[in-house]
Amino acid sequence: MEVKKLLQLSRVIWGNQKLNLSQIIVRMGKVFGDICRWERDAIKDKNIHADSELKKELGNIIFSTIRWCDDLGYDPEECINIAINCQKKFQK
Repeated sequence: MEVKKLLQLSRVIWGNQKLNLSQIIVRMGKVFGDICRWERDAIKDKNIHADSELKKELGNIIFSTIRWCDDLGYDPEECINIAINCQKKFQK
């Protein structure tokens, strides 16, 4: 699916509410924490330790970050391209 379509879909789900950076950081931290708990694999978390849960959280990061870029006034595709170029440079 194209980034523009993902952004449109996120607006259908979440409306036009725009989060500020502080609000985004809190939400990103929640998802990151869920991934950390998955990796920790504590006994109390065994019931959620499944590939489907990790896939969901990784998808949450991808899908939400597209909306968060837009919330902050950035073009998500431009942000992705900048990241790609930086990773290419870093890898060299």
